[in-house]
Amino acid sequence: MNNIREQIKDKKRIVVKIGSSSLQHAETGDLDYIRLEKLVRELCDISNQGKEVVLVTSGAIAAGKQAVHLKTTEGQTQAESMAIKQACSAIGQARLMMTYQKLFAEYNQVAAQVLMTKDTMTNDASRYNARNTFDELLKLGAVPVVNENDTVSTSEIPYVDNFGDNDRLSAIVSALIGADLLILLSDIDGLFTDDPRKNPEAKMIPFVPEITKELLSMGKETSGSGVGTGGMAAKLAAAQIATDSGSDMVIANADQVDVIYQIMEGKDVGTLFLAHKNKDFDLIHYLNHDYERKE
Repeated sequence: MNNIREQIKDKKRIVVKIGSSSLQHAETGDLDYIRLEKLVRELCDISNQGKEVVLVTSGAIAAGKQAVHLKTTEGQTQAESMAIKQACSAIGQARLMMTYQKLFAEYNQVAAQVLMTKDTMTNDASRYNARNTFDELLKLGAVPVVNENDTVSTSEIPYVDNFGDNDRLSAIVSALIGADLLILLSDIDGLFTDDPRKNPEAKMIPFVPEITKELLSMGKETSGSGVGTGGMAAKLAAAQIATDSGSDMVIANADQVDVIYQIMEGKDVGTLFLAHKNKDFDLIHYLNHDYERKE
């Protein structure tokens, strides 16, 4: 186990995902600038080690809601609710990216915004262009900051499925760019045998060599916050994509952002899902099958 963790030090292309609930103060919904600054500092330090880093971030709708002082994004109809959420996303994404740009600039690092939709991946030309853009940005030493384009798509918005959540999106990005490590920063320490918030007997699983049907049955559509959308089922779905495409994946708690450093140092934190590249894995087949199943 220690030897497997030690190998993380040698990973070269890393995707880090952080969720909405980890970016905000629970009491107010405002951005947690201290945590954001620590996150950016950690990512810049990884980049300074000669590694390539991609950040997948949530939080646009919540940031937009806060910016225009909305108490709720629910309208009188489903269509109105959707329009409110998409408008909040348009406002919040600009606000979120401006914050990231300023923080990365303080560490002499260039950040680049990449907004994706389902069509980005399912359209051959768009997917090819996206892959080339990621490769060129990483070659230039920039840090791509990725989010789903909720202004025109609706994946994180209830009622309509697209990527489904940024856990899956981060795994899809990992598969697209050939990352060798995906780190999911969440509001939970790792994968548990049951929901630890409801069952004090739940035990954490530090290492998953293979994702089994029994393991998938542990995934429950629960999240510790009304802000995020990705429960443990979404994280296990992300783990399937990541490990099948050849990337290790770690779920860890974002409460202490320096957990990224600990993971990269091979420390025994969070839950490590071991890559087992599936020669039959085809990202487009997975996406099409997944959307057909949902619809």
